[in-house]
Amino acid sequence: MNIYKIKLGKAVCAADLGDGSERGEYVDQDYILHKLGRPLRSISLMYCYYPLDEQWPARISEAVSGENITFQWDYPYDDYFPYTGGISGDTSGEPFISMRDVRRHGQDVTLTITIDPHVSDEHLAAIGDDLRPFGRVFLRINHEATGNWFSFNKRATYQEVADFYCRAARIIKEHAPNVLNIICIGGIEHPETGRMEKEDEFTQAVLTADIWSVDKYMSLHWGWPYDVADEGGNSFNRLSVRDTYTLTKLSFERFKYLNNGIAKPMVMSELNADGDVTGPYEQAEMLKLFCDILEEDKADWFTGFTFYQFRDRGRLGLEIEDPNNKSVGIEQPVMQTYKKIIHSSRFLPALTQHEETELPITLRWGNSEDAEGIGIPVHFDGDPCFCELYFEDDSNLIIELNGRWFYKAPETKFVDLMPAFYEDHLSGSTDMLLRIFAPPATGENDTSTEDGLFNYYYTLRKIPEIRIRTAPVLPSAD
Repeated sequence: MNIYKIKLGKAVCAADLGDGSERGEYVDQDYILHKLGRPLRSISLMYCYYPLDEQWPARISEAVSGENITFQWDYPYDDYFPYTGGISGDTSGEPFISMRDVRRHGQDVTLTITIDPHVSDEHLAAIGDDLRPFGRVFLRINHEATGNWFSFNKRATYQEVADFYCRAARIIKEHAPNVLNIICIGGIEHPETGRMEKEDEFTQAVLTADIWSVDKYMSLHWGWPYDVADEGGNSFNRLSVRDTYTLTKLSFERFKYLNNGIAKPMVMSELNADGDVTGPYEQAEMLKLFCDILEEDKADWFTGFTFYQFRDRGRLGLEIEDPNNKSVGIEQPVMQTYKKIIHSSRFLPALTQHEETELPITLRWGNSEDAEGIGIPVHFDGDPCFCELYFEDDSNLIIELNGRWFYKAPETKFVDLMPAFYEDHLSGSTDMLLRIFAPPATGENDTSTEDGLFNYYYTLRKIPEIRIRTAPVLPSAD
């Protein structure tokens, strides 16, 4: 059997996804992969770090009575899940459990973390040490920093917040060179001024960051869950899709101007239309229209967006959390819209076939946009009734066939590939490649190796047994 080297590369525009926040719990990556049919470039996790507060490390909404809370951000510190690492912490809890889950499934982590701007350099160095084993990490420190709702903005001036960003980004990267720092600020919100929000304070942060970002909601009910968005209310807003796109593009151009005309990657770290305002159908339509504009405008300056989020207690999710059972999600119309978007050509990662190879072969996993795997030619006489893989090893793999991706955990010995054909039947005899990559089995790299900060290696010694049948199995005549 011929085996080919396969390279996994970048999409024209990356597709990322938020998973868990103040509005919803983390959903495991097996479930998300089954629902969406492919890994994402990155999964965004949201945490906070306020170790100087007396309530720490409790989640603040559980530590403080809600009697005087009338807004989501009225608590002493931000109501995200606590970051359990740092000084006096350890990496056996969150977010590291979820980070390992994300990386085992062939995705990178975007760690959004709000941090008390008064923590010492030692705290920041400890965070950097925590992140070293996790390959490429997108780190978003004190996001939406030109706003006024997060605790870090209530504890420091905008200039102090901006200076803290620069200090934190520098120290964390010194300890974890694998980290890419994202600056997330308001950008251009009033085009007539030609300037960003709090531009004077945050210019140095724009220059310091590896990646530029704005959060844009085409509609948002920020009063949730304390009121209902209804006629005459003032706790929600709405922009046109075109205006959302234009403000984002103007923000990029201003970032670039401040950076002496040199571009950096530009993303939207949170994008959605709130179903509390639009209802479920228009929410899906607005997301589709935004991505249509990206295509029509050939927006190569725009490198990715994060849909916020997978499952939500309000109406900002691909699923709504069942109020009777938080472990159950109720799919929304935007789920199928998002699924179609991420399976379209602009958002699919590049998969290129290279020269023939042979086993054993060492597979390299750099990140979700840079990996080396293998391709195995597979012949189908027609649409299969059975398509299965059987394994004898403890490999941790992600597998692609007919545009559908699957996960094989180290202890798993059988993978059913039939879902690759449920929505995309074969019309006749077909040849295709079965593609296999090997992300880190534990979710962590071996940082003791020469390039372990950036790469993970696995030696594949045997390919799985492939069983294909195009008709149901009949018993023997005997």
